[in-house]
Amino acid sequence: MTATEYVPGVCNIGGAEVRLRWIVGWAGLVGAVALWGYFVWAGSPRPLRLWVGGPALMAALGFLQARRNFCVNYGLGGVAGFGETAGRTERIEDEESHELDRRTSWRIIGSSIAIAAVSAVVAYLVP
Repeated sequence: MTATEYVPGVCNIGGAEVRLRWIVGWAGLVGAVALWGYFVWAGSPRPLRLWVGGPALMAALGFLQARRNFCVNYGLGGVAGFGETAGRTERIEDEESHELDRRTSWRIIGSSIAIAAVSAVVAYLVP
């Protein structure tokens, strides 16, 4: 179930936008696992495995945004998107609401970076 209306700092995207973020999350996860598998299969040096953090970051950003019905880019840019198709946005005029959105965006970004870092370290450590 996805939200259908804007709530400052809580929800700034609807169904079509959420579906895109689920796709991004799954693509990032598949990419991270495939990259890690390739590195293991090819016998790549362990430091090279840290590159798994890139697609892991993509996965984390996608999944966290989808789960929270919140787009970090929209939150930083002061817009919300609830249209039938992705990409149609409305400007958030209230500065206090925009500030709440910015804070939520940075929290999601921080969490995603932490998840990606842990994923990269795990890829490095696991044989």
